[in-house]
This record gives sequence, C-alpha cells and structure tokens, in this order.
Amino acid sequence: MKRISLNFCCCVLFAILFVSCKTEATKQDLPAEAFVRVSGQDLIMPNGEKLFIKGTNLGNWMNPEGYMFGFNKTNSPGRMNQMFSELVGPDLAKEFWTEFKNNYITLDDIEFIASTGANTIRLPFHYKLFTDEDYMGITGQQDGFARIDTLISWCKKTNLYLILDMHDAPGGQTGDNIDDSFGYPWLLESEASQKQFFEIWTRIADYYKNEPIILGYELVNEPIAPYFPNMEELNAKLEPLYKKVVAAIRTVDTNHIILLGGSQWNGNFKPFTDSKFDDKIMYTCHRYGGEPTKEAIQSIIQFRDSVNLPMYMGEIGHNTNEWMASFCKVMEENNIGWTFWPYKKIDGSSFVGITPPAGWDKVVAFSEAVRGTYKEIRDARPDQNESWKAMQGFVENSKFKNNVIQKDYIKALGLKPE
Repeated sequence: MKRISLNFCCCVLFAILFVSCKTEATKQDLPAEAFVRVSGQDLIMPNGEKLFIKGTNLGNWMNPEGYMFGFNKTNSPGRMNQMFSELVGPDLAKEFWTEFKNNYITLDDIEFIASTGANTIRLPFHYKLFTDEDYMGITGQQDGFARIDTLISWCKKTNLYLILDMHDAPGGQTGDNIDDSFGYPWLLESEASQKQFFEIWTRIADYYKNEPIILGYELVNEPIAPYFPNMEELNAKLEPLYKKVVAAIRTVDTNHIILLGGSQWNGNFKPFTDSKFDDKIMYTCHRYGGEPTKEAIQSIIQFRDSVNLPMYMGEIGHNTNEWMASFCKVMEENNIGWTFWPYKKIDGSSFVGITPPAGWDKVVAFSEAVRGTYKEIRDARPDQNESWKAMQGFVENSKFKNNVIQKDYIKALGLKPE
C-alpha cells in the first residue's frame, strides 16, 4: 500500500512539474524577428518586406476632443464630461460615455479602414484608462486593457498594425486642451506624475510584450506647447524624460519600437541630442497647413537623415483634397509614412463623417454658453429630455452604418474608398 502511494505521489509530482514546465514554455517571450523592426530609416516587417505606414488615427474614441463634436470652448475630456453632467445629470452622462465607447469604433470601422488599403492605425488614449480615476463614465477600475484587447483582435482579423499613443499623460505633457491638463505641462516637472507615467507604460509594455500586431509605443503626444516663457527649459527636460520611461519599458519589453515625438506640436527636434540610447527608436512628427512641399519639411528630413532612423508623420490633415494629394506624394518620395487625423468626426475632413442629430445645435449652444456660476448653468440649460435625445442621436449617428463616407478625401490620400 505504501509502494502504491509512493508511486502515485511520484506520478502526481511528475504531472505537476510537466504542466508547470509546459506553462512556462507557453509564457516564453516571442523572438525579435516576430516584430516590426528598425533598419536605418526603414521599418521592416517580420516577412522581411519594408513597411511604409499608411493609415489613420482613431482620435476622439478614447480621448474625446470637443471640436469633433462641434464644440469649441468645451474642448477637453474633463470639460466635456462636466458639461454633459450639467446638461443631463451624472447618471445619463455616464450612460452616454459607455454607449459612445461601444459604438463610435467597431469592427465595421476597422474592416472599412483596411478595405481602403491602409496598413496602420494609431490609437490615441488617455492615461486614466489604466487607473482607478474617474473617466468617461467609469468610476473605479478602468477598461483600457479590455478596450485595446478588443481592438487588437479586430486588427489581427484585418491585418492592420497598431500604434499605441498616450495622448493624455499624467500631469499633462502639452499644457493645452489636447492633453486634458491644467494648462501647463506638469509632467515635465512633477515627480509624482512621472512616477505614474513610468508605471503605466511599464504595465502596458509588460501586458503587450508578446503582441506583434502592435507596431510600437508612442510615449506622449505633442509635448510642450509653445505658449510658455520657460519653453526652452521644458524642452531640455524632454529627452531625459524619454530615456527614463524607455529604460522602464525595457525591463519588461525589449522588442517593440518606441516612438518619440518632437516638442511644440511634434515639430521641434532640436532638443534631441542622443538617438543611440535605445536600438529600436522611431521619431514622429505632425503637420497641419503650410505648403505641401519637400522644402516645407526640410528641417524634419535633415534631422531624420542625421540620426538615420525612421521618421513618421503621426498626424496630418484638415486641408483641401488637392493639398493632401500633393503632400502624400512628397511624404512617399521622402520615405515618411503617415496616419491622417482623424478617421471620424462630426461633418467631414476625415475618412467618414458624422451627421449632427436633431437638437444637437442646442447641445452645442450650451457647450459654448457662459457657465461660470450655478445660476449661469441653470439659465443656459436647454430642456433636459430633448438634450438626452440629441445625445442618444449622436451615438446612433456615430455608428459606421450611419456615417457618411468621404470618398474624395480618401482618394486624395491615394487610398480607395470602397
């Protein structure tokens, strides 16, 4: 009996060890060859072919911007949530954000983007999606990983690469509405904000370290607006900040490309003096307006050539079809991939447009009204039932099946609208 028990125990122990070893094997990190890699000024896919980025931005989905709703003064996620709560109450505001996130971007949208011939999507996201802070209708544990996991499954189905872009960083990296901050790039000076910044990126990188559909991590969007008297002092802190967060990411993920944006709307690369601190770096620029010529971006090209690393135009758009067609040609001739901004917004100047629902003009009027005191809020507020119907209508019109495809816009990019 003792012999049987001993044999049984040995078998159980062997089984446990076998399962344990098998589990560890499945956790083994993917090799570098499974990911998009940097080769001089080019990006190389796992099959050995060059990747020239062509795509769009899923702006407004996980980091709402007022102008994409038709708002002007109410222009950041925090201000928009405050306005909707004043308009219809906090409960309906939460319900709106949940339905907005569920319907603004779906598999239908991703399949359509892929059908145009695009190969890459850039996803702007708010850092709060990876915290317990209140954001877009959720109080408590946020749903950032769940949302991105779903998007990744869609990208795999459609063979689209994904760039993760922290558009709103702790403390704010820009100091304007686009980073949902308090009007100053506190991230560059706040140790507490930087600690949270490093921690969130490390968690994201650890979670997605074996996901090759992710092209890379864009650390922050458009750092340091040009409005501050100490702008140059702030600029000098940018590259050291990048080095610290990259070091943190590399403790868990050594394969994904890191995207570094220039200061002042991703346009100023003079603050960068060390392009060799990591071996998987790509720089990213933005541009709106100006002449659609090589001469207009000569400084960006010169910087790219000096570091001999890829340069990518992460945001561009809001211009005439003729301008966009001309500039797409310039970018392709100069090996600068692009993702146009944005994919979707109210009215046009995007891949698809949202038609304003009935009563939306009253919501817009309230968003623009003076609401500095509670009396001013009460005096400006339209009928709450009508406002809620308009908000529901906006969600309904946001669905891809109800969007207006901007065929000429898409053709101007050299893509196909159907």
